[in-house]
Amino acid sequence: MNFTSLSERIQQSAPVEFGSVFNNSVELFKKVWLQGFITLVLTFAAILPFYLLIYLPMIAMGISDPDIFEQQEMPPLFAGLMTLIMPLFMIGVMTIGICLNAAFLRICRKYDLNESGKDDYFYYFKKEYLGKAVIISLIMVGLTLLGILACGLGIIYLMVPMSLFPAFFAFDRELTALEVVKASFALGNKNWLMIFLLILVSGLVGQLGAILCLVGVLFTAMFSKIPIYFIHKDAVGVSMDV
Repeated sequence: MNFTSLSERIQQSAPVEFGSVFNNSVELFKKVWLQGFITLVLTFAAILPFYLLIYLPMIAMGISDPDIFEQQEMPPLFAGLMTLIMPLFMIGVMTIGICLNAAFLRICRKYDLNESGKDDYFYYFKKEYLGKAVIISLIMVGLTLLGILACGLGIIYLMVPMSLFPAFFAFDRELTALEVVKASFALGNKNWLMIFLLILVSGLVGQLGAILCLVGVLFTAMFSKIPIYFIHKDAVGVSMDV
């Protein structure tokens, strides 16, 4: 589906129904809780090298000069390194997050529609998707910085359309990176309050696993991603060719 047809479908779509989306998410979670856990573990493992990218220079500088971090001001060399490393860190982490979240949504479709096939967690790390994911990550970094500059209030607004990025990325492969962003804003703005409430409530439910000695949250955290699948499915459908 091209962007024009998709935009028309978004405009004509029915409003998001909180109860329907939430109940469907609960039922689907019963089928994909293990896949959510695996996705979360893979995410932690994949972003670990990017954290090392930040901390290794700090460790190296601390070993070479133990007194360097006792100064009142940040050492110029360290400040320069952080200026170079932080954008790479943010883009890398966001790219991995988009690809793995998109894969999880694709797995959600499989179990929701009783499709056959394996659970491919690395489906969107293919060359045809990875470049688009990097561009979307760059846009997300820019939007995040703008949201922070708006006294942080912009982040609250942006969390709704940005939460839809992985869904349009996963199921609408004809879209360019910029069109993914535009479609997400179109659907997000149309149903902003209801999607915000779903994100908030599902996020709180996803944290209930912390009651089980904190470890349980690893099994419930991905519940917060499932409503996005149904929001996209109900509004524009989910493509069967990805």
